[in-house]
Amino acid sequence: MIEISVKQNPIDKKPKGWEIVKLEEFIDIYDKERIPLSEMERAKRKGVYPYCGANGVLDYIDDYIFEGEFILLAEDGGSYGKFENSCYLINGKFWVNNHAHIIKVKKNKSTNRFLLYMLNFLDLRPYVVGSTRVKLNQEYLRQINVFYPPFPEQQKIAEILGTVDEAIEKVDKAIEKTERLKKGLMRELLTKGIGHKEFKDTEISRIPKEWDIVRLGNQKLFKIIMGSSPPSSTYNAKKIGIPFLQGNAEFGSIYPSPIKYCSSPQKITDKGNILISVRAPVGDINLADQEYCIGRGVASIQPKNNFFNLNFLFYFLKFNKRCFEKASLGSTFKAIRREEVDNFKVTKPNISEQQKIAEILSTVDEKINVEKKRKEKLGRIKRGLMQDLLTGKKRVKV
Repeated sequence: MIEISVKQNPIDKKPKGWEIVKLEEFIDIYDKERIPLSEMERAKRKGVYPYCGANGVLDYIDDYIFEGEFILLAEDGGSYGKFENSCYLINGKFWVNNHAHIIKVKKNKSTNRFLLYMLNFLDLRPYVVGSTRVKLNQEYLRQINVFYPPFPEQQKIAEILGTVDEAIEKVDKAIEKTERLKKGLMRELLTKGIGHKEFKDTEISRIPKEWDIVRLGNQKLFKIIMGSSPPSSTYNAKKIGIPFLQGNAEFGSIYPSPIKYCSSPQKITDKGNILISVRAPVGDINLADQEYCIGRGVASIQPKNNFFNLNFLFYFLKFNKRCFEKASLGSTFKAIRREEVDNFKVTKPNISEQQKIAEILSTVDEKINVEKKRKEKLGRIKRGLMQDLLTGKKRVKV
């Protein structure tokens, strides 16, 4: 058995009236009842019951093992740092694989929700073993030291933090609803346009009769820059030179996130240009929020001569991301060449209609961004409350 120093808890001094106890003193563990199922087995057993793993629901199958409210704490494959959400609460009928511990607090000892907040607040890294894939085994799980206020105070703390979680959940639902709206609007506006009554069949899809189809390789309409990686000796992490984008992991958010800088850039894209990931993964789309040096994994596209609205083109390419993926070559390492980029076909409404479509979709994006910022703010509030309430820095009135 291991012994973990109390000093590895969030504070050194125990609040008045609180205890520091080992987790095994007030929980029951149900790990022996877990049954893992392979992906192939699950494919044959599709149903309505959640199949849970270390970090959430993985699938839905035709049967369940557990019923009720439990905490699922990652045994391996989880994140164990402070505020990193090592566990989650699940209620109802469900199945669990062997990558999550199944625990429940003993009656009148605590509440599952209070323990959930405490475990997600604490730094559990001192209790895990392994280097490449860390593991929190059951022996160490039992020895986790937690702050243990009186039961009524635990209930009040959980109630306060639960209120913030409810607000975050409402924001999540608003974001999800708005993203569904955006998806529907993109499908409608980018294929049918605004107010059209006559349509024609094309190699892309059925589109308004007045629209044209052009290639990205049309040099009168677009400027394309295929990235080229400069010598590695010119990279640095000291923010000297121009931010460097290779592609790959730097894509996925509203704007790319450079991890290196380049003092001798070869290929540069201007602020506002559309960036496409052309090497593993293929087809991710971003807008450059500043000037970048781009490597082989990135292509830059810039409309010319006011024939295209930049945001319209951005939304069109994003909506047709799968077309880039289908055009990619290679089995293990996917990539698209300049030729595939040049041959990519784009619909061309008149510039006025492009602007209207872009304005509608931009308005929806602004709504989504406002909700995401609201969620970030609520997250900061929650972390601040956890820091105060779960360490006894601020006491609640019961």
